[in-house]
Amino acid sequence: MSNTKFTKAFYALLAMPSTAMGFALCVQISALSWILNTKYGLNEGDVGLIWASGPMAGIIGQVLVGIISDNVWFMGGRRRPFIVIGGAIAAAMILALPNMDVIQETIGLGSLVGVAITVALTLDLAINVSYNPARAIIADVTPEGEERTNGFTWMQTISGFFGVLAYLIGAFFGNMTLIWVGAIFVLIAAIFPVLFIKEPRVLEATAEEKATNASTNETDIPEFLKICGAHAFTWIGVQTMFVYIFFYIKEVVLGYEAGADLPNGVGDEIGFNIGIAFAILNTVGFLLPAFVLQPIANKIGRVRTHTISIAIMAVGYALLAFFGNTTMSLFILMAVVGIGWAAVVSLPFAIMSEVVNQKRMGLFMGLFNLSVVIPQLISSGLGGFIESQGDKSMIFWISAGCLGISAALWLLVREQKEG
Repeated sequence: MSNTKFTKAFYALLAMPSTAMGFALCVQISALSWILNTKYGLNEGDVGLIWASGPMAGIIGQVLVGIISDNVWFMGGRRRPFIVIGGAIAAAMILALPNMDVIQETIGLGSLVGVAITVALTLDLAINVSYNPARAIIADVTPEGEERTNGFTWMQTISGFFGVLAYLIGAFFGNMTLIWVGAIFVLIAAIFPVLFIKEPRVLEATAEEKATNASTNETDIPEFLKICGAHAFTWIGVQTMFVYIFFYIKEVVLGYEAGADLPNGVGDEIGFNIGIAFAILNTVGFLLPAFVLQPIANKIGRVRTHTISIAIMAVGYALLAFFGNTTMSLFILMAVVGIGWAAVVSLPFAIMSEVVNQKRMGLFMGLFNLSVVIPQLISSGLGGFIESQGDKSMIFWISAGCLGISAALWLLVREQKEG
């Protein structure tokens, strides 16, 4: 690490594995609910069940991979094997999305839902298994302080840019094009850049830890749990929007009845609106961390900055429930929600990393991600309830309530002393 030159090119290279997994996640968000309903005719309950499959596997898989990646060395790295293998599997599962009916016929299964669950489970697990090592490798090869902050900031900026590009491809060229582009990009960006990143064989303690054996060398479990609890309510709200906004746009914004056969071209129209909405969300999400949130956090602290951003996101969701019934209002209010999203994808990792043992970063990344996958599971279980609601604005009321609770819980998190 001491011989590493922390140039812009190095930070860009370091960001690519995480960018690959972020792109795969964007494909999943943009295309999964869309393809399940428009091509295969599945309703909210079935879609929610399929979305739940990945988090169920991730609850165990992420923690195990975190522990293993802290303690193994093969293929020339600690994190590299999981990034390479996970990226290859994610690319294959993206290609499987539009071919689930072919897979069903080939293997002779009677239920398409079973095939969809298997594909979604494998895709989600591959993304999550690779995402943690992709983030952990940044902490592994950068020293604490400005270099590490730059590493995570570059990660979010580059990953966010490509995320916006993914949604724009889906909006203007269709989700089928996005699927093909996504599979190729994920495969290349996950495998090749990591081959040029030299991981340290031994994770050294910082100079301060060696000198003082301070709490930074241990884990502040109560504080870690408070961070996880606050982050979990954020993700219940966010994931509820990700999974079910397709049905909101279909029924509320465009005015088509639930379960009705869609005229030709309407599926693409829904896909266009989803793509633009999430492109706006992610544009705000990748521009704000480096240019707005980080300067504010330097003055008032990361936790306070994050709490304010989450509160703004809660207000944005409430406004969507009231006024998001036209394409223009939907797009404008997604920019408001994007303020909170910018914080969600950048600040919690930095906050969490300050209270855990550096040498066990993979384990705690895996544990921390439980505050994402368990909420995803909860959100996916809301499909039947949301399907029964005449007004799909309930989607945003759920999101607003969860983000409000999250903001309140973040008030209980202690601001860490800047090192």
